Amino acid sequence: MNPPAPGSARPSARPGARLRALPLRSRLALLVAVAVAAAVATVAAVCWVMVRAQLRDQLDTSLQATNPDFQVARRLNDGCTSPPRPQPNQQLAGRLNATVQIVTADGDNCWVAGLTTLPVTTADRVVAAGGAAVLHDATTTDGTAMRVYTIPSGTNPHFAISIAKPLADIDKPLSTLAWVLLLVGGIGVVGAGAAGLVVARTGLAPVDRLAEAVEHVARTEDLTVRIPDEGEDEIARLSRSFNAMTAALASSRDRQAQLIADAGHELRTPLTSLRTNIELLVRSERTGRAIPAEDRRELLESVKAQMTELASLIGDLQELSRPDAAMPGPLQVVPLHEITETALSRARLRGPELSFGSEIRPWYVRGEAAALERAVMNVLDNAVKFSPAGGTVEVALRSGELTVRDHGPGVPAEELPHVFDRFWRSPTARALPGSGLGLSIVARTVQRAGGTAELRAPADGGSGTEAVLRVPGAPTPPPGKPAGPGGPGSPGGPKNPGGPSVVGDQ
Repeated sequence: MNPPAPGSARPSARPGARLRALPLRSRLALLVAVAVAAAVATVAAVCWVMVRAQLRDQLDTSLQATNPDFQVARRLNDGCTSPPRPQPNQQLAGRLNATVQIVTADGDNCWVAGLTTLPVTTADRVVAAGGAAVLHDATTTDGTAMRVYTIPSGTNPHFAISIAKPLADIDKPLSTLAWVLLLVGGIGVVGAGAAGLVVARTGLAPVDRLAEAVEHVARTEDLTVRIPDEGEDEIARLSRSFNAMTAALASSRDRQAQLIADAGHELRTPLTSLRTNIELLVRSERTGRAIPAEDRRELLESVKAQMTELASLIGDLQELSRPDAAMPGPLQVVPLHEITETALSRARLRGPELSFGSEIRPWYVRGEAAALERAVMNVLDNAVKFSPAGGTVEVALRSGELTVRDHGPGVPAEELPHVFDRFWRSPTARALPGSGLGLSIVARTVQRAGGTAELRAPADGGSGTEAVLRVPGAPTPPPGKPAGPGGPGSPGGPKNPGGPSVVGDQ
């Protein structure tokens, strides 16, 4: 297809596109005006038709009630021999406001009382020949539309009497009624359009405020804007939704800013220490003044420990930066008891001077194995960190409730509500290694698996702290699900799959 030549008329836009280009309030006002116009036109048409039918019925009734007097009878007695001539001054026609004529079965009219002569139709001839009375329309020789009522003559056969009245008697009122309806309808449509514009302007005022608020947020990034949300209509619901959205965005931005600030603070400490140690090593190489072997070894161990702490902190930040809806791996049925056994084996290596008592029963949950193992490991690390030398860590998994109990100094009651906050650390634990993110990751992972995490004082009132993880699941895997590596009956797995595993070692 060739493009239109320059200067040629382009095809006009479709009406729908032109309508959509109008502002919303203009479209509402236009739609209201169109709806009112359609309603007014329908009512006016029905009214006009009903009035017309009523007037015609009244005209027919008046024609049927007419009784020709003796003049017609005298003409019939004379045999209707006079030539047909209009006789406008006849008393009969004047009194009836009608035209009266006598017609024969042959189709002739022999006498006329009125202003003009009526044509003789086939229906008139049938009546003159002995048929029943009939009503019909006819047009006179001068073009006047008439309503005709033809009745048989009772005394003279082969004759009929036609009585007619002009249809203008009802056409003029109908014409007047049509103009009145048109005028009233036009005023109604214009008034409806104006009212629709006012209603649209008033009704869309909350939408205008919402649009202004959205534009303000987009322009200034100010998430403190709130829109009044009184009422229970759709606009109020939309306003409440917008307020909730901006509140959630503001909270998310605040958490993000807090996370960045806390992460920067936590990263500064290992980086500063790491830089100091590396500067000592570099200065030693530049000046040629060797550091004693024992001091050099301790310095390198410190650098390694700080790098490990830094890597762990970065890993924790990556874990917490994931959206809550995004799982780090596919959900599957995993044996929580095996995960706990694996984490417990690693914890024994980190606290060789501690005793570990465990009672672990089979429990299968739906989750991500690596994330659950990390959560259990974080809880065990805390227990190892805060346990005194030669102390005992008690681990139990019964019916989906994993309990880890240490016998350390414990956490004050006023600090327990904050232990799962990001980067929160007890004042008494700030000198110990850690980032304050471990328990946050524990709570997040357990919640993803549909469970809950709690840190509380021991139920027996003794020293230490008790961490409790509750994860929904079942003591047996679903039908068709493998037990997994290291599961009951597999090489290297527990020898007593049906009962608890009770271990106590140094």
